[in-house]
Amino acid sequence: MARRTASDVEALLKDDNKVKVAGVDADGVLRGKIMSKSKFLSCIRSDSQGFGFCGVIFGWDISDTVYTRELGISNSANGYRDLTARIDFDSYRRIPFENNIALFLVTFMDPEEGHLGKSLCACPRGLLQRITAQYRDELGYEALCGAEYEYFQFKESAQSVVDKGFSNLTVLTPGMHGYSMLRTSLNSEYFHDLYEESAAFGIEIEGHHTETGPGVYETALAYTNAERMADNAALFKLTAKTVGMKYGIIPSFMAKPHNGLPGCSGHVHFSLKSQDGKNVFAVDEPRLDAKWPDLKHVSRTMEHFIAGILQGLPDVMPCLVPTINGYKRLVENYWAPVNVSWGLESRLASIRIISPPLASASATRVEVRVPGADMNPYYTFSAILALGLYGIKNQLELDIPPITAGADVAKASKRLAKTLKEATDQMSSPESLARKTLGDDFVDHYAGTREHEWQVYSQTVTSWDLERYLELA
Repeated sequence: MARRTASDVEALLKDDNKVKVAGVDADGVLRGKIMSKSKFLSCIRSDSQGFGFCGVIFGWDISDTVYTRELGISNSANGYRDLTARIDFDSYRRIPFENNIALFLVTFMDPEEGHLGKSLCACPRGLLQRITAQYRDELGYEALCGAEYEYFQFKESAQSVVDKGFSNLTVLTPGMHGYSMLRTSLNSEYFHDLYEESAAFGIEIEGHHTETGPGVYETALAYTNAERMADNAALFKLTAKTVGMKYGIIPSFMAKPHNGLPGCSGHVHFSLKSQDGKNVFAVDEPRLDAKWPDLKHVSRTMEHFIAGILQGLPDVMPCLVPTINGYKRLVENYWAPVNVSWGLESRLASIRIISPPLASASATRVEVRVPGADMNPYYTFSAILALGLYGIKNQLELDIPPITAGADVAKASKRLAKTLKEATDQMSSPESLARKTLGDDFVDHYAGTREHEWQVYSQTVTSWDLERYLELA
């Protein structure tokens, strides 16, 4: 499909007087602003097809606190200089819940490479674009993805949670009601509005229902190409939070907001499409040479893809589980995978194969069940696809046996990191597969941001500290 030109964009905006632009930071947070139409048009007609955007968004954390240890992209030594935010003409859509204003997403460019050089090493959109380009250029494949979000709803506002000290929050509905037809009747206006506003925003939803837990929803976003899927996933969070505000509701994508309950997953699905439109992971006939019965309905390419993920999964964990809280979800007996494991239709494994005989051949795909709802979808997709590409190019063999019914998953294979610090140390190591597949520049920057997250956490006195030690220590 032909890409939009500046003239195409100008025609789309003929009745507008302003435009919204936004980029994505390392935490997956959308950072943007409104720009006058005249300024915007001058930007898209420039050599850079972009504008200056303060680089501090890669120099501070999720709460706008400058990193404890200054990192290379944005720091006091370079004056938190501007980055070039290159406007993606094909990202155009309109925000239905914000007066239908036009929105364009940007990719942040590396100032050392010149205005039309390569994207910034840590730019989430840029990283994913580089990985998907490798699939197209080296293999002739298009990467397809899907994302499913689980998220708790609280009958609160931004002010009320502060006033309550983020404790004793009111859940939207009580009780455990997975796939409930009854619970969607409560707050039905919000439930349906979220679906409709997403659709109007260009975010197609395949499934939208309650999940088990007080006030928990699950929303499965419609399968599409990886870059569009990541945009949709990031913008769905914005949609949910904005629509929620209208109803006095905070949807939380925090991975583990409650003790004693399952956390919120961000399950992600992957497949590859050939130039003639075929699913590269599917086979016409069962494979007689499959090493494991669970593989007989999938291609050798899919086997290599999975092998690459399994080999590098421990090394990219911060890309899948980026927060301190996320590792509190990855505990035994709470429907979250904690080991390097795989299996056919197994929801206990890190990697679930979806294929015949239970699914159609055209739906053959890989589900990675490790990420939480707090994932940065661009980093998550990039990490998984990069490892899959590594497996395909090196024709890696899947030598870990699959999880079988009744198996002790805890003994299946290597335990994944239990903390963000452990995961970050593994990613940073010289032999990390993250370095080989995502690049040293990315790993050095992103690991630095996670080290900061751990340092802030480890130095914070919490209510748990006070309750446990104030009187008795």
